[in-house]
Amino acid sequence: MQDQNIDLLIGTHSVLNDEVKFNNLGLVITDEQHRFGVKQRQNLQKKGKEVDVLYLSATPIPRTLALTIYGDMDISQIKIKPQNNKTVITKVIKEKDIKEVLLKMLEQIKLGHQIYVVVPLIEDDETKAMENVNSIYNKLNAAFNNKIPLDIMHGQLNPKEKDIIMKKFQNNEIKILISTTVIEVGVDVKNATTIVIFNAERFGLATLHQLRGRIGRNNFASYCYLISNHEKERLKIMEKTTDGFEISEKDFELRGIGDLFGIKQSGDMNFKIANLKTDYKILLQCKKDSEDFLNNHLNNLSDFPEQKLIIDSIMFID
Repeated sequence: MQDQNIDLLIGTHSVLNDEVKFNNLGLVITDEQHRFGVKQRQNLQKKGKEVDVLYLSATPIPRTLALTIYGDMDISQIKIKPQNNKTVITKVIKEKDIKEVLLKMLEQIKLGHQIYVVVPLIEDDETKAMENVNSIYNKLNAAFNNKIPLDIMHGQLNPKEKDIIMKKFQNNEIKILISTTVIEVGVDVKNATTIVIFNAERFGLATLHQLRGRIGRNNFASYCYLISNHEKERLKIMEKTTDGFEISEKDFELRGIGDLFGIKQSGDMNFKIANLKTDYKILLQCKKDSEDFLNNHLNNLSDFPEQKLIIDSIMFID
């Protein structure tokens, strides 16, 4: 890139490496931007001067956070679903009623469709409170008398193994793919019509919404089963709506806002007085007032050098 032999670079996190240098970086497009840390996004932008930035994400962000984090950016939202895609039917099921889910899985397989099964762990933990890919693999094999092709996917497999498994799933050679959340993004198998998520209470709303997005990519009826013995409000929310923007607002209410300008991803920001959830109208007014000030006064500060200095300092900090 530095010797200008390449005009367009498409890469993974590896482009963040200090050894990757650009001659004149002008535009950074970050897909699935929530997968990148705050500092990672900043470091990539700093590889050039006056770099234009476009963030893309299929994960909706609450309006309050959008105004706070991206208030200086133009935000576009696409709320229309692809044509012909069916709404996914979501149900919360207790473990004792798992037979209902198994019968539905068998029904979908007989129709020629495929299934994702998501579990929180790769290996067994000491408490045995959560399922893992191996335990579910054994249980499903027993339930279906070893007659249905199953396989396992998780982050500890090497890239070659992952590619082989995913190609088999895409080719309908694997009927049930048992996985951790590595399938959360970037997986598109339109023949998959069902996803079963074990220990669903262990996942946040954003993750559940992304996982559910692996199905319903066609005109077939699709089903999401959340297996949990815990009465969690967020699971009931998943039953009620497939609107990602509504889900993100509920997630915001339940979990708090996190450390917007740091690296902590959940919890509450330690403002002295303000609360972004309850002071939302004040936030809107502050944004409007700051925009009015900058638009109407920023270019007329020649008579007020001390104010110009303050504005320059603010911009430098930003």
